[in-house]
Amino acid sequence: MAPNKTGDELVFFVNGKKVVEKDADPETTLLTYLRRKLGLCGTKLGCGEGGCGACTVMISKYDPFRKKILHHTANACLFPLCALHHVAVTTVEGIGNTKSRLHPAQERIAKSHGSQCGFCTPGIVMSMYTLLRNKPEPQMEDIEDAFQGNLCRCTGYRPILEGYRTFAKDMNCCGRVANGTGCCRSERENSMNGGCCGGKTNGPDCCMNGKEDNVTMMSSSLFNSSEFQPLDPTQEPIFPPELMTQSNKQQKQLCFKGERVMWIQPTTLKELVALKSQYPGAKLVVGNTEVGIEMRLKNMLYPVIIAPAWISEMNAVQHTETGVTFGAACTLSSVEEVLRKAVAELPPYKTEVFQAVLEQLRWFAGPQIRNVAALGGNIMTASPISDLNPVLMASGSKLTLVSNGGKRTITMDEKFFTGYRKTVVKPEEILLSVEIPYSKKGEYFSAFKQASRREDDIAIVTCGMRVLFQDGTSRVEEIKLSYGGMAPTTVLALKTCQELTGRDWNEKLLQDACHLLAGEMDLSPSAPGGMVDFRRTLTLSFFFKFYLTVLQKLSKNHHGTNNLCEPVPSNYISATELFHKDPIANAQLFQEVPRGQAVEDMVGRPLMHVSAAKQACGEAVYCDDIPHYENELYLTLVTSTKAHAKILSVDASEAQSVPGFVCFVSAKDVPGSNITGIANDETVFAEDVVTCVGHIIGAVLADTQEHSRRAAKAVKIKYEELKPIVTIQEAIEKRSFLKSIKRINKGDVKKGFEESDHILEGEMYLGGQEHFYLETHCTVAVPKGEDGEMELFVSTQNLMKTQEFAANALGVPSNRVVVRVKRMGGGFGGKETRNTILTTAVAVAAFKTGRPVRCMLDRDEDMLISGGRHPFLGRYKVGFMKNGKVKSLEVSYYSNGGNSVDLSYGVMDRALLHLDNSYNIPNVSSVGIVCKTNLPSNTAFRGFGGPQGMMIAECWMSDLAQKCGLPPEEVRKLNLYHEGDLTHFNQKLEGFTLRRCWDECLSSSSYHARKKLIEEFNKQNRWKKRGMCIIPTKFGISFTIPFLNQAGALVHVYTDGSVLLTHGGTEMGQGLHTKMIQVASRSLGIPTSKIYISETSTNTVPNTSPTAASVSADINGMAVHNACQTILKRLEPIKQSNPKGSWEDWIKAAYENCVSLSATGFYKIPDLGYDFEKNEGKPFCYFSYGVACSEVEIDCLTGDHKNIRTDIVMDVGTSLNPAIDIGQIEGAFVQGLGLFTMEELRYSPEGNLYTRGPGMYKIPAFGDIPTEFYVLLLRDCPNSKAIYSSKAVGEPPLFLSASVFYAIKDAIYSARRDAGLTELFRLDSPATAERIRNACVDIFTKMCPSAEPGTFKPWSVRV
Repeated sequence: MAPNKTGDELVFFVNGKKVVEKDADPETTLLTYLRRKLGLCGTKLGCGEGGCGACTVMISKYDPFRKKILHHTANACLFPLCALHHVAVTTVEGIGNTKSRLHPAQERIAKSHGSQCGFCTPGIVMSMYTLLRNKPEPQMEDIEDAFQGNLCRCTGYRPILEGYRTFAKDMNCCGRVANGTGCCRSERENSMNGGCCGGKTNGPDCCMNGKEDNVTMMSSSLFNSSEFQPLDPTQEPIFPPELMTQSNKQQKQLCFKGERVMWIQPTTLKELVALKSQYPGAKLVVGNTEVGIEMRLKNMLYPVIIAPAWISEMNAVQHTETGVTFGAACTLSSVEEVLRKAVAELPPYKTEVFQAVLEQLRWFAGPQIRNVAALGGNIMTASPISDLNPVLMASGSKLTLVSNGGKRTITMDEKFFTGYRKTVVKPEEILLSVEIPYSKKGEYFSAFKQASRREDDIAIVTCGMRVLFQDGTSRVEEIKLSYGGMAPTTVLALKTCQELTGRDWNEKLLQDACHLLAGEMDLSPSAPGGMVDFRRTLTLSFFFKFYLTVLQKLSKNHHGTNNLCEPVPSNYISATELFHKDPIANAQLFQEVPRGQAVEDMVGRPLMHVSAAKQACGEAVYCDDIPHYENELYLTLVTSTKAHAKILSVDASEAQSVPGFVCFVSAKDVPGSNITGIANDETVFAEDVVTCVGHIIGAVLADTQEHSRRAAKAVKIKYEELKPIVTIQEAIEKRSFLKSIKRINKGDVKKGFEESDHILEGEMYLGGQEHFYLETHCTVAVPKGEDGEMELFVSTQNLMKTQEFAANALGVPSNRVVVRVKRMGGGFGGKETRNTILTTAVAVAAFKTGRPVRCMLDRDEDMLISGGRHPFLGRYKVGFMKNGKVKSLEVSYYSNGGNSVDLSYGVMDRALLHLDNSYNIPNVSSVGIVCKTNLPSNTAFRGFGGPQGMMIAECWMSDLAQKCGLPPEEVRKLNLYHEGDLTHFNQKLEGFTLRRCWDECLSSSSYHARKKLIEEFNKQNRWKKRGMCIIPTKFGISFTIPFLNQAGALVHVYTDGSVLLTHGGTEMGQGLHTKMIQVASRSLGIPTSKIYISETSTNTVPNTSPTAASVSADINGMAVHNACQTILKRLEPIKQSNPKGSWEDWIKAAYENCVSLSATGFYKIPDLGYDFEKNEGKPFCYFSYGVACSEVEIDCLTGDHKNIRTDIVMDVGTSLNPAIDIGQIEGAFVQGLGLFTMEELRYSPEGNLYTRGPGMYKIPAFGDIPTEFYVLLLRDCPNSKAIYSSKAVGEPPLFLSASVFYAIKDAIYSARRDAGLTELFRLDSPATAERIRNACVDIFTKMCPSAEPGTFKPWSVRV
């Protein structure tokens, strides 16, 4: 029975080509094989845990059980190579390319501007492609569901859905049912753009009813869908015929042996049972969605893996008398399909349990996981927060187990789970099948789940609830309440269920049940996972929802005899509604280019991102896609596991025994200086002391990534622990501050307070944020072998510092180090300085070995070591008049800077300069203090302190409006600046368009009419509340360090007339290269097709400023323009002698006349410089303005919220490229939505980061964006201070998402009023489900009182 000694051959197809692998290693994933062995780099590594979808591919196989070809998506980063036998894989390269033709799925995402950095694009394309293979005419809902497992950090998702909506058969205009209520066309047929400015089309406020001649034409079409090539399903590649014929042949057992793991794939149940008794410790793997993560992230090793996917009994589905039996290897997607059919065909009373399973599966991971993960795996993993186990337990599902000793059937009850991730199943037993029962008449079932994010997220608390009534009555015969997330296992509330049996279903039962549950479902205040009060409250909230749902069904089913039970109060009904999503609707409006602009002049037109098509085909080359060098080594960092400790010893001897190990690199190997960092307060490798978890101590070099990873884990470090400082609070107590403390003072604050009618004091905390660029930090270092030369390919926004730090560490002058950047897969500030900690280490390793060295951080390493947005604590005291006019403000800001200075001073400066947001405050006293803590150094992140400064301003502004009892929009407007006012830092506001933005936003959002509707809604609903808020923003544009506001450019014209353009900015998805090509095209008067940008490098433009602070288009655009002007000047005589000649004629003549066709350009922003001491000077060149109005709906019982609608009006000057600018606005808004409502970094009290990947850290997904999303670029507002009258757009819009936060706060106020609370309350950011639920105080929260702080050690702390 023992598997044969030589490994078998693995046969599969990739993009139609046959692959035969003779030594498949069970530890190799499909992703690694595609990228490394086949050189197909279109499929990307984003997270390595199936959480981001960047590695999505299509898997096709012939299903012998169902006799048809199945196509489904899967995450290549988890898919085991060995599971591919007789399977066909399609990657993004296999469906289309830029050389022959793009597939419609590629073309449409590119042309609709749905690809910015492009790193997530291949995965999104493959999700769409697979959907089209299965459903060539999908519904819009199918398209949205297909993307549940894909994340994007740049676009804000809207353009992706917009482009792909063109495939939907229910596609109309704005996405609402054609001409139904709310349809954009039902107003007026000829309005080509879904209601122009959003005001009722051609109504009194409409932008379109101006006279033709004096009003600028607004346009809403960023792309023309009539240019899209049609989808032709007959043109798709065929399924390999060889695999069809294979399916008839008898499969034989397969065995693959790797270095550490053996994979056995039996073909019959008999073989499987025999193997399991031979290897009782073996893991059964179907989808590898759990074991794959355990082996990669939890360091587990399973020497024997058995794959039961081919065993017919384990894939069978049987409909029996009592329910539906699924083989344990059935995937969750197939379970979903079967149950959906059953629900459609059977009477509703029989399918109560099935409907609950479907409701849980709807939010279960993403499609890529559901398509491969098995039902049996979900049960046997025995996760305490499994979404399905509570449903299976409450419904009493039956499990059939098989072993050498025969079969036995057990009920999944309270005895099934014996401990954390343990069950009663014996080691030699196999779970064969699961029977999900039919429900009976008089039986009701519900399942609930609350997570941090709706789509693709693990539960916080999940439950299954079942009640059976005595025939024809409302008396409980049997009740089962099962919870996940409340103990180390899935549990049944046994005591509560016993007490409730035999009772009538009424108010009294509800009260008793809640008291019983509050006692039985208790949690220790230091329970793992934290959120203790929230989790305890959810157990009661869920029961209340169940109680109401059952009550509603009872009164429906017993309509004849209505005396059975009381009806559900009408204002409670919304508590029973399941979540449903309306179809998305949106409009983007921008100013058309002036009449008479030349056709080839692309400035102001929505030009597609220059790399979009390459990105959509997987051809765009990112740092890790550079082909491997002949003798290249792979580096893995060795980092500290303690937040503050002395290093006693580092022992790498065990690592040396790992195959492929080359050497260990540490501080003693640094040839130059080990001191590094912006303030020279960091080290390349830690020597004696570590000051954060994730502090780099050394690095291991080996021949492959797998080997270097394994060797790095084998390095043993001994520490002597010191006491860490983790939180802002601890830093304040211990006075652990960075020394420079900034202040801005204006007016007489004391006098201001004396004159005020009211004084308010308060504080607000803002959590940090992880950048979550889809491409982690990556460096390839190539030593050149002479004079210390080295070439570095890096994913960085800052070539100058990367070059300088590497040269310092290598002990060579900067002229020996070349840094090259083609593009980044996102940056957001995270690659402005922190990439250097990796790059410098890689450069030292390449120097030591003399061989090329590569390192791309894993997502968990990246999140751990590279820092994020600064958490802030703001304390304020504000004085104001009865009418809401602000008189005086005293504010202190504290930020958590981490263990080094990095950019923390700059971030705090910007926070202080934005403490006013857009409000005129006559008297200000402010101080900004950076706390030094034992966390990885925090760094730049889009907005750079601005959002934190403004958020605290909006906090006191909303409190002040509440206190005055005035509408917040009126108080905000009353305090807005006017043209010509001086800010608190004494800069005069010129070209102040904010009030125009404000008025346009109020009218286009129909603010006042909707406010009335919201009040009406809130009167009629007790447990769902809506809120709305309108928020302005003013963002200063410039680096606050004056000398950084400079840029260079280099323009080469070749004799064929083509132009090679280089400038100091880098491309990270923001479309900078596209805009620079547009600028050069207008400057030179030639079409964009003649201009090319290859990369950014230190040997073309030296001493570049980082691509940051939103100014890159301003400064590099001017530099490009100046270089072009130089060339034009030289061409003038030639043009005069041949005025009718073409560009090519002039260039040829210039060359023959020995005229130089290469020029550099340079630009600096004039007259900048601000002095904090004297409060004078000019910190900013100009300001960008915007206003957003958002409406939300919260579920007061669970804290869940949905974003109903957002309207944004943004002043971007005269847009260089409206498509890119609107993309930036939407992308920044959605990133801010994450910052203020979802994304929460969680640390242990010892300073250890828990949230190290998409599994624990939730960024917004497709389903989180506002259902209605309208963006309007303010018209007729040219900006004299920047290139072609444009304005900066990268960072300013991010803060507008605060409108969502304060809309949530508005909704919570309504809920609290219903509970009799009217006083002000504190809501810290982010407004997660936990914070929303805990703020909606009611009977349930009162039953779960908090433990006294200080009496226990919390699982996580607020840093």
